[in-house]
Amino acid sequence: MDWLSECVVVIPCLDEGAGIAALVKAVRRHLPEVIVVDDGSSDETAGLAEAAGAEVIRQERSMGKGAALGAGWRRAKERGFSWALAMDGDGQHSPDDIPALLAMAGRGGVDLVVGNRMRDAGRMPWLRRRVNQWMSLRLSRAAGVLLPDSQCGFRLMRLGAWSALAIETTHFEIESEVLLGFVAKGFSVKFVPIQVIYRDEQSKIHPVRDSVRWFRWWRRAGRTTMRAKIR
Repeated sequence: MDWLSECVVVIPCLDEGAGIAALVKAVRRHLPEVIVVDDGSSDETAGLAEAAGAEVIRQERSMGKGAALGAGWRRAKERGFSWALAMDGDGQHSPDDIPALLAMAGRGGVDLVVGNRMRDAGRMPWLRRRVNQWMSLRLSRAAGVLLPDSQCGFRLMRLGAWSALAIETTHFEIESEVLLGFVAKGFSVKFVPIQVIYRDEQSKIHPVRDSVRWFRWWRRAGRTTMRAKIR
């Protein structure tokens, strides 16, 4: 696989001006093509990302992480890429872990590779760790396969497989919906260990609003998946 020509990195961003330039430059040492989706930032995220060598898609108002990722993946398809590597823009994902995801996909027969932080879960903030474990357990039961880190946004995805899904979510539920969608379609999902990086950044997840969104999605998707398994 010629990853340099076949894979693009997609980074959704909301007010990440403090670190986006350094992140783009570090990523481009592994994969030269980067698409930054500026999800209605009020700072200089877009200009700094562009100056660092990324193509920038600007959304005038914040539409959510899922919508930003969708815009980036559609642009990747338009440009003829076969794979997209999604990373968060806040520095929680290390570019040095990119080769591990590429190596897993390079073995063949894999459609989605997801970073797994659970081998070093003690370094995650307690609440995030517990919520992730709770969600991962329920998604794993619904899917019938182990999904150890269902909420990790560091993912390498075959765009042809993604195109077969009918993704509806536009916020942080996107991670859960994509995982269940890939499993339901019979696509191969693998996990690889990655670094756990948490500093003093402010999470973009709203604890109440985004939890309500996830549960609304889960009521629909979880029941549909379980009914399909019973049949």
